[in-house]
Amino acid sequence: MIELFISAFATLFVVIDPPGCAPIFAGLTSGADEAHRRAMAIRAVFVAAIILVVFALFGRALLTGLGISLYSFRIAGGIMLFLIALDMVFEKRTERREDRAEKVKGGDPPPDIAVFPMAMPMIAGPGSIASVMLLMSHSETYREQLVVFAALAVILVLTLVALLAAGPIMRIVGAKIEAVISRLLGVLLAALATQFVIDGIRAALVAARAAGVH
Repeated sequence: MIELFISAFATLFVVIDPPGCAPIFAGLTSGADEAHRRAMAIRAVFVAAIILVVFALFGRALLTGLGISLYSFRIAGGIMLFLIALDMVFEKRTERREDRAEKVKGGDPPPDIAVFPMAMPMIAGPGSIASVMLLMSHSETYREQLVVFAALAVILVLTLVALLAAGPIMRIVGAKIEAVISRLLGVLLAALATQFVIDGIRAALVAARAAGVH
């Protein structure tokens, strides 16, 4: 259970990237007062939590309805996370996030950026949605699923803390240190993604042998 929690925590931390969300949130809410900024941070994490929990609970049923096996999803999810890891290592993911934030900020920004772009796609984006579904597909018992939800809850709390402390964090961390951390996390995510692909292929081969397919 501890290994599952660490794996789920590491995967979700790297994909959701609470420290990386902080500067985006700080830039989008630079003109808001403290109370409004705090309310938007809480609302963004709350909406993202609902989205991720829904996909975690009903993602497997959706796959079954579409005729997609869990093995295929594990392999596809691992490849997807590997591509995200490459973006992080080569700083492409941060650039896209900043470009998206500038477009929202540069035009006529909505009065409340909690739902878009913070809740989705910044926090509950394609990568994090795929990650929770992938982790739940690895969880065969209710206890294992609870462990995944516990890891998700911790990550969302850390994300909320990062958003609330966005200003001070940016002053302390700085852009250069944030870039180094992002690349290191990208390497970690690449290793985890590779393991997901290996597990998916191994499980598919075991199932094929059990079914008598050679």
